[in-house]
Amino acid sequence: MPARDDTEAIPQRQGIQSIEVGTRLLRALAASQRSMMLRDVARNAGMPAAKARRYLVSFMRMGLVEQDANTGRYDLGEFSLELGLASLARLDPVRLAGPVLDDLCEQIGATVALAMWGNRGATCVRWVEAGGAVTVTLRTGVVLPLTTSATGLAFSAFYRSPYLKKMLDAEVQATAEAAGKTSAEVMSALTLQLEDIRRDGMSRAAGSMTPGINGVSAPVFGHTGRMVAALTALGVVGSFDVELDSSIAQGTREAAATLSRRLGYGSSDGAAGEQATAAVSAAPQVSR
Repeated sequence: MPARDDTEAIPQRQGIQSIEVGTRLLRALAASQRSMMLRDVARNAGMPAAKARRYLVSFMRMGLVEQDANTGRYDLGEFSLELGLASLARLDPVRLAGPVLDDLCEQIGATVALAMWGNRGATCVRWVEAGGAVTVTLRTGVVLPLTTSATGLAFSAFYRSPYLKKMLDAEVQATAEAAGKTSAEVMSALTLQLEDIRRDGMSRAAGSMTPGINGVSAPVFGHTGRMVAALTALGVVGSFDVELDSSIAQGTREAAATLSRRLGYGSSDGAAGEQATAAVSAAPQVSR
């Protein structure tokens, strides 16, 4: 009779309780913005200091926790940071966006999409159609213009890429020639528009790309504080409100913030604010 593999016989719901208890200490340290004294770590983890100390000693041997020799304060160790970075590197915006897009589509009753920067520019990589009597559809792989679509304007305002400025200049030139204006005139108006988008935290387009179609788009940021995608909602003029205080715009902004958090952006409100400021200040600036 073949030997039994005990690892397969263990029900999934069973585990090692001591590890689960010790993890509370790691969570307490991760939630703090600075190193902590033993009594504070223990209190936040909900256990006696003497018990917490034993766990922390083991975690220090593993590199999960470190202790300052001068102050005695505890903080996450090098191995904890390595684990965190490895986890962040595995995050897939397209996969994580699925439930967020589904929820947003149901909430606002409009077609929603996720776009990322590709070799040809702002590219639709996933979308959810709302359905209804009049539908707005997209196709994966479609490249959105940078100056007339809500998605493109979000990238123009927040994304960092050495190629974006070149693509933006080309679009401005084409727009100027079609409208009988100078490139400087078109660029001046665009500069003001992008400043408004950065201030508002999202972009809007009212029939500028496709007649009869409105859109709003909000940037999605990754754990480095850089924009990694744009979350966009589209609808028919007359039934799709693009005002910033509309439920559609607010829902889209909140959904983008949710996806950003799932991608590791802003571990706290303070950190999020600092990263957002850095992201906006680092976004490409167009000259008038």
